[in-house]
Amino acid sequence: MTPDSTELPPALRARLIANPLWDFALTLYAREGVEAACLHLQDDAGLDVCELLWRCWLFHHGVQPTDTPTGLAEIRHWQQQITAPLRRLRRTLKAEAATRPAVADLRRTLQRAELEAERETLDRLEALTADCHPAPLPSARPGLKEHLAGCLQLQKKSHLSALQRLESSLDPSRTPR
Repeated sequence: MTPDSTELPPALRARLIANPLWDFALTLYAREGVEAACLHLQDDAGLDVCELLWRCWLFHHGVQPTDTPTGLAEIRHWQQQITAPLRRLRRTLKAEAATRPAVADLRRTLQRAELEAERETLDRLEALTADCHPAPLPSARPGLKEHLAGCLQLQKKSHLSALQRLESSLDPSRTPR
């Protein structure tokens, strides 16, 4: 989010700048059970973890996209063409890395590259926020689980359980003002 972004209301823009998506994502992802929940949704439901964290960030600030921004397709393409292949290579090398130091070094390099690709994705999603015309959540604010289940079209019990884990991990003391 750039300080000169004029498409967002000033109060929302100030909150988003004060709590960048990258910092929010790192904090949330480090909480107990969140990594497992995100990876389950990634591997079992085909969700993109970065996009999921972006939606959590928006929800945390009391807003939601009113439409699907055109730039989201380009970001999803980046994830499919750049991040996903790095992840597949890193995962493929896991077993061999346990016994071969050179492979372990290569795997660490791939892991760093994957993390940088994810950071680029989060930066792009943050920049895209103004284009998604965020609107306040309904006054009868749904929980994160219900909100994400609806917008991401999730119904499977294990997916809803993972969303519940994300919801319980959001810091309730940092609700939007």
